[in-house]
Amino acid sequence: MVKGLSIKFEDYEKTLPTLLKMIKFDVELKKHENIVLKPNLISGIREECTKVEFIEPILKYCMENKNPGTEIFIAEGCDGRDTREVFEELGYKDLSEKYGVGLIDLNKAEVEEIVNNDFLRFDEIMYPKILLNSFVISLPSLVVNSEGEISASLHNMLGAFPEKYYRGFFGFGKDKIKKFPLKYQIHDVIKCKMPEFAILDASEKGVILAGQAFEMDKQSARLMGLDWRSVEHLDLLDEEDPENEVED
Repeated sequence: MVKGLSIKFEDYEKTLPTLLKMIKFDVELKKHENIVLKPNLISGIREECTKVEFIEPILKYCMENKNPGTEIFIAEGCDGRDTREVFEELGYKDLSEKYGVGLIDLNKAEVEEIVNNDFLRFDEIMYPKILLNSFVISLPSLVVNSEGEISASLHNMLGAFPEKYYRGFFGFGKDKIKKFPLKYQIHDVIKCKMPEFAILDASEKGVILAGQAFEMDKQSARLMGLDWRSVEHLDLLDEEDPENEVED
């Protein structure tokens, strides 16, 4: 699997199939029985969400190149919004019906309790089994979030915290994870599972990025004019594995 590359953006319908062919993604797809496309719809804020126009060419490519028995799902667990409503509002329900793929609300999915000595704040994490047992493709739009950190491949996996286990006592949302700083939320959920691949919509910067999620987020930081070491969750994860170091 390619470590990472970027391709000049023309439009989604042309650029994404070209990119996937370049990296021979069809070969990778045939290795897996379950594939999950994980858009970033965490906040439900339209400007920060993964566009359905970005997802569709990727989904179409996966459908055309998967093995006959392979199942493909689109999965997300929104924070503070009903995921099903967000799916419908942003066009994901129509997309799923067009291609005959399932939509999964990770807030209500079956989970497995994970205990990991590498967690820095959580004692255990209730993690969706569908993500553990699938080839996960993180598909965010590249933005700088309200906390000043890039919202990219790894930040996108906060949707894996199921709201029914992390809802606050008096609120509607994943308030229990927010007692810890964002960098620890991301660090610990990534220690449950790193997404196997990432494709990032950086079209506003004129490119699409694809490759290993951690490396693509480092490249994303640079693209946004940041030193990736200043992005706290990337620096925290990198400190644990010196081999992840890349040159500036």
